[in-house]
Amino acid sequence: MISVLFAILTALSNGAASVLQRRAAANVPDSAAMRLSLFRHLLRQKVWLGGIALVITAAVCQAVALATGPIAVVQPIFVIELPATLLLAGFVMRVRVPRQVWYGVAAVTVGLALGMASAAPGGGHDTVRGADWVVALLVTGLFEAALIVAALASRRNTRAALLGLAAACGYALTAALMKDAMARLDGSGGVAQLFASWQLYATAAAGVGALYLLQNALQAGTLVAVQPMLTLGDALISILYGVTLFGETLRTGWWLLPELVAVALIAAGCLELSRSPLASGNPLSPARVK
Repeated sequence: MISVLFAILTALSNGAASVLQRRAAANVPDSAAMRLSLFRHLLRQKVWLGGIALVITAAVCQAVALATGPIAVVQPIFVIELPATLLLAGFVMRVRVPRQVWYGVAAVTVGLALGMASAAPGGGHDTVRGADWVVALLVTGLFEAALIVAALASRRNTRAALLGLAAACGYALTAALMKDAMARLDGSGGVAQLFASWQLYATAAAGVGALYLLQNALQAGTLVAVQPMLTLGDALISILYGVTLFGETLRTGWWLLPELVAVALIAAGCLELSRSPLASGNPLSPARVK
């Protein structure tokens, strides 16, 4: 229950941060795309700094969630970040939540419940062998490089979707590294062993890289293009890490059918929610389309 609670808190913080960062990135000129000058433009905006504060809060909550539960349980819960954020935005801004948002919330909620019940993730161990990390990092690096190369050869929403998937892969890797690092706290070395582990510093590096890719994804296209790839990509790749690195188990066989239905429901819900004007952080006008 502790891992689920902190996973929900992480999702709320990340969802709100995504909307704030989207508003900030929309004001960045196209000439700053895939350049370090992108951060110079963003650092001048208070709304982006507020998003970063929420990202830090989410990182702390995520660390607690991963330290107390399987990655295949914790990460999929993050799919609720977008619907929860839009409902909260509607409440805070005192605007009527559109019907499409409620449809999207229902689809994501049912999809998550169906997926978790069908897959029944669990088991596994808390640490990863060094040799397994070598293979995982190599495969992940090649996959992300291919996505970035394809994105640079594309434009607008196609680029945004590809970079969103690359960011999702980076966030999933961050979660896997974080879980392995947090497991060091249970050893005899405690906090000293945690700070001596390479996984902790790799977590920070992967997180910064994922954040950079996400800013470029949000700058390249609409939230409709980015959010489904980010949400589903993070959940699915995290589950893959959980199974291959941590030995966690999922139901297979005929259970794959309801699991695929769950993925389809979540994808449809994310698309519907991303189209809402609330997703741009401005309930009075739709998200900018480039």
